[in-house]
Amino acid sequence: MYKELLTSLHGDTFVISLNRPEKLNAFTKTMQDELIKAFDYTDQNDDIKSVVISGEGRAYCAGADLVEGPNTFNYAEEGNKLSNNDNRDGGGLVALRIFKSKKPVIGAINGDAVGVGATMTLPMDIRIASESARFGFVFSRRGAVPEACSSWFLPRIVGISKALDWCYTGKVFSSQEALQHGLVSEVTANEKLLARALEIGSSYSSKTSAISVSLARQMMWNMLAATHPEEAHLLDSMAMEKMGKSQDIKEGIASFLEKREPNFPMKVSKDLPDLSSAMKSR
Repeated sequence: MYKELLTSLHGDTFVISLNRPEKLNAFTKTMQDELIKAFDYTDQNDDIKSVVISGEGRAYCAGADLVEGPNTFNYAEEGNKLSNNDNRDGGGLVALRIFKSKKPVIGAINGDAVGVGATMTLPMDIRIASESARFGFVFSRRGAVPEACSSWFLPRIVGISKALDWCYTGKVFSSQEALQHGLVSEVTANEKLLARALEIGSSYSSKTSAISVSLARQMMWNMLAATHPEEAHLLDSMAMEKMGKSQDIKEGIASFLEKREPNFPMKVSKDLPDLSSAMKSR
């Protein structure tokens, strides 16, 4: 199904592994297209409640494949032109697709995550790292600039000062430094990383409505750019109005009153309320 990804289903968590271990999972156009395709699949499959992304071998992703040498970042050669003839960086297209995911996304960073290997993780909802993982926003050391929407994501995650410090220096830093500044939420032993990521994924689906989880993801991420709390109030109100008459809220309340486990009937693929008008009104 994929040339540069491995996929597997563990319960209701879908695991995507970058699969070019001989090249330290260096990012290519093929990997870009397959990641976008994989998220199209997870959004439409109601058996999948969360997504984990990791890497095969000793690296997560060592950045862009530099096989093209000086033309590696010449987007006119890459074929990433959209209909308006804008040239888009491939990492940014992946980041935007992850941002739009209808399912929670967990990054299990198993080794070096450098360049696009680091920036593609930023739209993931949570990142955990192995003890041997390292991160690097190395663009200044290559004569490049932060890409994959990282100028939007990174300051929101770690603050403007630390984001600039990492981008100015281009240094590669440890998972402990990433933990200290909030880039990752926890560091675990290498051999326990995937199991921990699956545990987190399971916790997101256990006893919860997939619709509620999906809407919460959309609402939280989109309101990061709001300029006034009333924008969130309007979005919250629309979401509550739509969910207030839904089958899931009826089941959630009934199961609570009857002291039993809920069995939420609604499906993300066909029942997810559309909140786009409230989010576009910003």
